[in-house]
Amino acid sequence: MSFQNKVVLITGGTSGIGKATALQFATHGAKVVIAGRRDEHGHRVVQEISERGGTATFVKTDVANEVDVRNLIAETVKQYGRVDIAFNNAGVEHTGPVAEFTTDAYRHVFDINVLGVFLSMKYEIQQMLEHGGGVIINTSSILGHIAMPGASIYNASKHAVEGATKTAALEYAQQNIRINAVAPAATATDMIDRFAGKEGAENRAQLASLHPMNRLATADEIAAAVLYLASDAASFTTGISLPVDGGFLAQ
Repeated sequence: MSFQNKVVLITGGTSGIGKATALQFATHGAKVVIAGRRDEHGHRVVQEISERGGTATFVKTDVANEVDVRNLIAETVKQYGRVDIAFNNAGVEHTGPVAEFTTDAYRHVFDINVLGVFLSMKYEIQQMLEHGGGVIINTSSILGHIAMPGASIYNASKHAVEGATKTAALEYAQQNIRINAVAPAATATDMIDRFAGKEGAENRAQLASLHPMNRLATADEIAAAVLYLASDAASFTTGISLPVDGGFLAQ
């Protein structure tokens, strides 16, 4: 699987799944642009890629801010000439029942998880249309396929990502732009640590037990699925959401 000289843009690329994916793309020859809100973390990922002989750039970006997203695409084109592959991975979690949610929490989650995907796709697609096509992968979740009590806002945001992905895929299927989603189950990242809360080890074990493989996914396993969807091996694949879930949805 080669991405030699491909330009890959990753939002939420400073940690977790985004970082793992950035490292894998760089290992396979891509020039990687990492977007995120945390300068120190972003520059650390760039340094790690550089130390491995790869090429990477960090652009500080809030995906819920249209000016930031427009600037991200402009900076990518300025440095590397185009966007070949985009992985829209930035996201936040939220827990709590419907009767206790706040409008501030709703706006925070939807601004990043949904508006962030829409804005990213808008400017990525515009750029890809100018250069003959490209590939977009959005981060969904198995909670974009099913519901889980206590995660109503997050559930709804990921269902929205699923709908946006499929609709955009249909809109640009004849213009050489493939658009898919990857849908992880519980993955061993900082997000799952926050979700597990104070009873971390116990809650992580309980989460693992919900999966038929009886463990959490690794960030590298999700990254491998993203690289597959971005590769020529998936050249006839668009409009899907690929579960990477240890059998969770098969139950």
